Amino acid sequence: MTRAVVVFESMFGNSEVVARAIAEGLSDEVPVRAARVTPDLVLEDDVELLVLGGPTHAFGMTRPATRESAGQQGASSALAKGIGVREWLDGLGSTTCRVATFDTRVHKKGLPGSAARGAEKRLGRAGARVLAPATSFWVGSTQGPLLPGEEDRARQWGNELGLRLQLRTPARTSG
Repeated sequence: MTRAVVVFESMFGNSEVVARAIAEGLSDEVPVRAARVTPDLVLEDDVELLVLGGPTHAFGMTRPATRESAGQQGASSALAKGIGVREWLDGLGSTTCRVATFDTRVHKKGLPGSAARGAEKRLGRAGARVLAPATSFWVGSTQGPLLPGEEDRARQWGNELGLRLQLRTPARTSG
């Protein structure tokens, strides 16, 4: 049984590194898998925790135009032409699982916007229950890299999510 899934969008690889570190930290506490957001990715019924994240582009979740711009800056053309978290959420429908969202964004004082907060709001409107507040992981520039310590911080956040899930999930009994 999959108890948690980490779904991510990544243009330059930074959000993927964060997602995999979160999954690694979660795996200490609960069964987990990581998956890149794709049009055919379905959230299974047995998922208790959805961790969803991607890069912040133009103060929020990516859009086709911002992904195209990332492609012009060196991101994979297949990723630049694919769907992102925003479109995946459009097709998700309702869910009552617990959620936590993350983003990667440039660390500059006063720079507004967060893809994670936007995704969290959408998931809340879909019926999801927030397990932990939206969290940002910092990159040095649009293309990265992650700032020192951010991968370890993501792993620790994943572990904390797993512990929180364990505390909030009633023990299952076999029948």
